[in-house]
Amino acid sequence: MTETPAMAQDARHVPLSTAEKLRQDAEQAAAVRALSNHPDVIALRVEKVRSFVDTLVWVGIFLGLAFTMVNVQTFAASGAALWSLPWLAAWLLDPMVSLVLVAVLRAEQITARYQVQTGVWPHRTKWFAFLATYVMNTWRSWTHLDVAGIVLHSVPPVLVFLAAETAPVLRDRLTEAVTRAAAPAFTGVRADTPDAPVHEPAPEPVHDSVPEPAPKPVRRAPRKPKTAAKPARKLRADYLAEARTAWAPGIEITPAWVREVCPGISRGTSKNVADDLTAETTPAPSVSAVPDREAADARREEAAA
Repeated sequence: MTETPAMAQDARHVPLSTAEKLRQDAEQAAAVRALSNHPDVIALRVEKVRSFVDTLVWVGIFLGLAFTMVNVQTFAASGAALWSLPWLAAWLLDPMVSLVLVAVLRAEQITARYQVQTGVWPHRTKWFAFLATYVMNTWRSWTHLDVAGIVLHSVPPVLVFLAAETAPVLRDRLTEAVTRAAAPAFTGVRADTPDAPVHEPAPEPVHDSVPEPAPKPVRRAPRKPKTAAKPARKLRADYLAEARTAWAPGIEITPAWVREVCPGISRGTSKNVADDLTAETTPAPSVSAVPDREAADARREEAAA
């Protein structure tokens, strides 16, 4: 029987040993782990989460605003005839407030992505839009003291307000997560390089009368990535010193103003710093001196003597 090339190749094929299979699995696992920790992969995952969160928040906001539209129209029409001009104009009140609120939320969606502070006026606009919608939506229930109606018509506007306040914070935290994940990419260490042990190739055997055994591969320890030195963490006293330097008479001390003059400060710390600076700049009330009665009586007795 003539031996074919395929049969010869099958005869030369040697199955992998258990150690070689484990070595291949270890290399594949190291490659997967390195790519899973790559900044671009992490950023892509966070972007998917950000898009999912934004979609749910926007859907909830639009559903809440649509629910309040009918009650606001009823409040604005105040018994006007059906299809009359006042009745038709009443439908414009709720969209007018809602469009301004959506515009502010959309702007905060972009600024929160790049961690840019928007100041106090967007926050005040959201508060006014929420209060106006809430009052017009629950006015009839409050006048009739309808507890069920108050609860029913309070849930949508309150939920819209909470979503408007929470969404920028969530986007800010997601952006911070991407920034922390991308930090190793700026330290000069390649994240796509697996940290599997490196095996040096064995030298070719010398053909002498007595063959020497091949040396075992040298196992090198994995290199530790160089980490950039973390900046010193600023304390509450440091932020208070910066705010004290930037403050001048006539400036209103608020947490938002503290965040403007102290970049990088958190919301909770900015409130504490604002309270401390307000306590320092507010003059203490003057206390009138109360004379000691015994000393006064003693002086009168001396004068009489």
